Amino acid sequence: MKRWMSDWYRTGTRSLATFLYGRGRVLSLVMALLLCSVGLATLASEASNTGSSGVASNETFIAVAKTAQTVVVNVFSTRQVKEEEEFEPGQNPLFEDPFLRRFFGERFRRQFEVPRPRREQGLGSGVIVTSDGYIVTNNHVVEGADQIKVLLVDKRSFEGKVIGTDPKTDVAVIKINASDLPTIPWGDSSQLRVGEMVLAVGNPFGLNQTVTMGIISAVGRAHMGIVDYEDFIQTDAAINPGNSGGALVDLNGKLIGINTAIFSQSGGYMGIGFAIPSNMVKSVMNSLIKHGKVIRGWLGVSIQEVSENLAKEFAAPNTKGALVGDVVADGPASKAGIQRGDIITAVNDVAVKDASHLQMLVTEAAPGTTVTLSVWREKRLQQIPVTLGEQPKEPGGISRTPKEKGRGEHVLAGVAVEALSAEEARRLHVTSGVVVSEVVPDSPADRAGLRPDDVIRELNRKPVRSVRDFERLAGALSPHSRVLLLITRGRATIFLSIQAE
Repeated sequence: MKRWMSDWYRTGTRSLATFLYGRGRVLSLVMALLLCSVGLATLASEASNTGSSGVASNETFIAVAKTAQTVVVNVFSTRQVKEEEEFEPGQNPLFEDPFLRRFFGERFRRQFEVPRPRREQGLGSGVIVTSDGYIVTNNHVVEGADQIKVLLVDKRSFEGKVIGTDPKTDVAVIKINASDLPTIPWGDSSQLRVGEMVLAVGNPFGLNQTVTMGIISAVGRAHMGIVDYEDFIQTDAAINPGNSGGALVDLNGKLIGINTAIFSQSGGYMGIGFAIPSNMVKSVMNSLIKHGKVIRGWLGVSIQEVSENLAKEFAAPNTKGALVGDVVADGPASKAGIQRGDIITAVNDVAVKDASHLQMLVTEAAPGTTVTLSVWREKRLQQIPVTLGEQPKEPGGISRTPKEKGRGEHVLAGVAVEALSAEEARRLHVTSGVVVSEVVPDSPADRAGLRPDDVIRELNRKPVRSVRDFERLAGALSPHSRVLLLITRGRATIFLSIQAE
């Protein structure tokens, strides 16, 4: 009956009012007001009882906040640092002389001071994730700490022990000697949607158990330069210093992220905060607890973004995916047949957005897992199964490079090269190529991102074995042709597209 009344109110009020208008303005006005009163009362009743408006009730926020507050703890870390401090009175009478101090100034005296150790304290937050005392927080909260204190919501204090840290994701796990602790269920961060309401719980500026509300502003934020592996949740829930390691929870009372960073030009909240997704936190935590380190999957390739120019060079339909610049010899990708110049567009039917996304998909998988890669090669899509290896400490594998910058006349005019020495070849693990010795500023190559010390190995997919090869291939270019270079830069091998203006 209520549903019918509300539907009738929404669709029929205007028509009925129009009909009544022809039978008498007074009667129509009375009836319209009556219908509005009945309809509004019905809608209000529905929203109150069933939440049909889609907005959570006040009681929902209160219940979620109450649960989250019980599992968020204060994390106090203490570390010893050295700082230049003043000499104690009488330590060196020469520098205590008022005339000399006035003549030479304080800066002169401080040049002779000896650094002294002092204790520095840090404050952060953490989240209890098991009833026997495992707590997740940020690596930067406990990094280098000599002592860790954990304060629970019931005012009990415990010594904390670092189980493991992962600077590449800014996740750390600590343990306290306690039992029957409250916990919070894990949420699935892969299912988050922009616009969802969330609560951030932490201890900003030492203000315990602070709860703020906001929405999910974005998901999958990368290229922030905060950590190596980035897949952040962005939120406008207020996050301030001291919130690091605190909980980001949804309105089902589930942990969907660990607050880690803010964007700020003032040092305080400016409406942009970032949290590590719960799925990543849980995976890192389990690995740290089980192995004492994070074991990640490894593909064994060097990858880069697919720019518009590179998409044209490889006849790709769009700029999505990750371009393979090099393949590690005897690595998983090499054994599976992945080649330089392949564009990886999906992993197990999950579309790859860019190089960072591929990096995340691979490293989240366990070594020994077989994944199916969708690969764009020679104008067609192929499916290639690859069994992932374990990422080495210093992977010669997944690395990312900046996007190229632009385009330009004879596009290699202004590029000077020299022969590759045997020492450089050994250092860079290449067998041939030429070294870029100079790039004229604002030339097409400069705008495209070519740098001195880059090693050019191919020019338009043809090998460059010597300076003569380079000069011959470059000399054959037309004034407005586009060039595709394969270069080695440091540990990475990438493609670079240079286009004339």
